[in-house]
Amino acid sequence: MNVQIAAQPLVTDPRRRLILFLFLMTAMFMAMLDNQIVATALPTIVGEFGQLDRFSWVGSAYLLAVSAVMPLYGKLGDLFGRKYVMMAAILIFTVGSAVCGMAVSMNTLIAARLLQGLGGGGVMVSIFAVTADLFEPRERAKYQSYVSLVLMASGAIGPVLGGTMSDLFGWRSIFLVNIPIGVVVLGGLAVMLPYRKPNRRPTIDYAGAILLALTTTSIVLAADGAQVFGSLIAPLNLAIIAAGVVFLVSWVFVERRAAEPIIPLSLFRNSTFSLLLIMSIMSGGIAIGMLNYFALFLQTTTGLSPSAAGLFFILLTGGLMCGSISAGRIISVTGRYKPFAVASLSCNALAFALLSQFQAGTPIVFIGAVMTLQGVGIGLAQQVPIIGVQNAAPVRDIGAATGSVTLSRMGGASIAISIYGAIIGSQLARVGSSIPGVTDIEQLTPKMLAALPEAARQAVAEAYANAFVPLFMTSCGIALIGLVAALMLKPVQLPRAGAAPAKATAEAAE
Repeated sequence: MNVQIAAQPLVTDPRRRLILFLFLMTAMFMAMLDNQIVATALPTIVGEFGQLDRFSWVGSAYLLAVSAVMPLYGKLGDLFGRKYVMMAAILIFTVGSAVCGMAVSMNTLIAARLLQGLGGGGVMVSIFAVTADLFEPRERAKYQSYVSLVLMASGAIGPVLGGTMSDLFGWRSIFLVNIPIGVVVLGGLAVMLPYRKPNRRPTIDYAGAILLALTTTSIVLAADGAQVFGSLIAPLNLAIIAAGVVFLVSWVFVERRAAEPIIPLSLFRNSTFSLLLIMSIMSGGIAIGMLNYFALFLQTTTGLSPSAAGLFFILLTGGLMCGSISAGRIISVTGRYKPFAVASLSCNALAFALLSQFQAGTPIVFIGAVMTLQGVGIGLAQQVPIIGVQNAAPVRDIGAATGSVTLSRMGGASIAISIYGAIIGSQLARVGSSIPGVTDIEQLTPKMLAALPEAARQAVAEAYANAFVPLFMTSCGIALIGLVAALMLKPVQLPRAGAAPAKATAEAAE
């Protein structure tokens, strides 16, 4: 049995590591924020360019590109060293932001968002991998909890910031602001981040990269089929699903024979890696996938304005902050992450079970308390899949393993969003135009809802509350699937720098 020794940190000076980590967090915030900041500016963009039918593609194009390139960047970092791969990703993202800010039509904006996503996916994956290089396994848990906070903060701040900047400086400012930030981060990394050259000859698995990109693109497109094609069972969407299956089977066939596979299939032989991927998929669905639906639930069932509903996300973010920081510090001391995975998914299952019992008129203090509970639940294990797979994978495959987890979380969010949308749509379709003064309940804006007579407002609130019951129960089921995976994890203890990891007895034999 071979015992793997934990690699020494890339930078030993604590002050330099902290400065580098701040640069990494700035790049992460920039990349993640851009997925959220555009939401509130879209009506203004459509007002200038028209083409409302392509409204969804401004967001979908970015998500497609991000999902397609995540595993590729992870592997490129393993092969060529993470410094220059990450800098290339930041450069592509910055150039894409400039092109977005100078777009002259909806088509050019969508194309620019694709370019931006090609860089954004690399930024997200590379930052997790570089963090693994900077810190030893236990200390890594503490710092990756801060990464999780940045991820959630971008989701909470993005829509508000996008609307404010669009009103004050025009919608182009939400993209152009990335240019000076990107230049500063590039300069900082170029000067301060050492280059660690991998001890192997680079061999790029082009066929595997293309097939995996096509597979992930098919998954994202199919999951968004209800919005893009009008129905999940539309002929074109079914054709995309069939093509995705073919791409996936072909990818497995190619990877089994590749000298340097994009995602080594040997990773899946480790039960810890596979279980953490399942957890990551489920966590993406109940964390990232639920954000927009929480806002819809609050505005339709309680009558809160968009700004007042937005304040409730402070409770969610506050709970996440408490859970993430506490878990990160305790994991760094004890080296144990399984208890936090179990506690996290238990909290989420309980939160959604409670939400499924809420009706129109439920006191908002109860809703706020449950949102805080869910935030704590998300925070407790936000960093666990990343920490776990980086510890389970060989050092040579840390980038590929990190890319796999990041991709699975985004994929879980995309699929869950599609499922949630289908549930809400089918439930509201039963209401039809039965509410006096309401011709199409799905087209109601908060202002239109506030202008309705009291009886009509109450009927709309009850219709949405009833529609959210199966949605929350579905989320509870997703959390329970993740909980089963968490309970099946081995009780691994993270190693300290230079020490033989305890995982050797449980995992190295595999």
